[in-house]
Amino acid sequence: MHSAGSSGAADECIDPFDKLRASSSARKKRGPQDDNLDIWGSTMKAIRVQHTGGPEVMELAEVPVPQPKPAEALVKVSVAGVNLIDGHFRDGSLRTPLPFIPGQEGAGVVSAVGVQARTVKVGDRVAWSGALGSYAEYVAASADSLVPLPANITDEQAAAAMMHGLTAHYLANDAHELKAGETALVHAAAGGVGLLLVQMARAIGARVIGTASSDEKARQAREAGADEVIIFTQQDFEPEVKRLTGGQGVDVVYDGVGKATFEKNLNVMRPRGMLVLYGMSSGPVPPVDPAKLSEKGSLYMARTTLAHFTATREELLARTGALFAMIADGKLKLRIAKTYPLADAAQAHRDMEARKIAGKLLLVP
Repeated sequence: MHSAGSSGAADECIDPFDKLRASSSARKKRGPQDDNLDIWGSTMKAIRVQHTGGPEVMELAEVPVPQPKPAEALVKVSVAGVNLIDGHFRDGSLRTPLPFIPGQEGAGVVSAVGVQARTVKVGDRVAWSGALGSYAEYVAASADSLVPLPANITDEQAAAAMMHGLTAHYLANDAHELKAGETALVHAAAGGVGLLLVQMARAIGARVIGTASSDEKARQAREAGADEVIIFTQQDFEPEVKRLTGGQGVDVVYDGVGKATFEKNLNVMRPRGMLVLYGMSSGPVPPVDPAKLSEKGSLYMARTTLAHFTATREELLARTGALFAMIADGKLKLRIAKTYPLADAAQAHRDMEARKIAGKLLLVP
């Protein structure tokens, strides 16, 4: 892996697009599905990143349609989700070989399957999370990572729910198994994960204190079920949380912000409370001396990622099944803030990073 500023080994790295072009003629002879041979060797529209940087480095390009490996499936993308992690890959905070197609989440229809793929078939409606290359008309993904969609869930709902919804689900049910009567502090309560996590926490019977950056976002967090919302641009959340808990502190802090909130998080937790770090929108947390956790009350801390809570297909299906059931039953309301054509991916990233739009942003190829 390398970034745009790398040298040496980076110069020797094989361009994945060149690799695709070199094998285009071979695809016509060995496509995974005989009835789909017309797509092998053809091109598709995709967002391409050739060097890391701001949203402007994302360009709409014609690139070869990818061929699925033996255990993969090719999916025609109907809608792709936009997430902060996409920006981290784009700006080089997270590295992947260049050039690449960003995007890790979406929904669509299976167009072809590899010879070893057994969990999906051509024509299935599916959704996914974690398949790099989703800002495109087609994406090749591990068949085991594709989740069949029930008829009562739309492609837009699935694309809006996969990454944020599955994250909220594991946070509330596994990273810290939230219980009725507990108090949770949810940072960025009007964000993509936050709005869903607030709803799940309230459904469990927990008290929710949220943080938000504006009056409008505070209103949205309250509509989602937050009992109290602290506008952190107007008030210091540390004394406010202490006041709202009578000095006792919260049972758990769910934090996708990272650096900006970390130190104060440790001061608003009850003894033996739990801090779950699941993101770093303000930057990574600095190194921590474990002794500090004991000094603050024998605190627990975890740094989690969705992949470890959907590590097996059985767990992935169970978690998505629970998530889709909540959506279908009206117990979990999704907020799709805006939908953009694929060509406007750069603007979607600008809007996401400006944090002025609350809810999910989607791209349509």
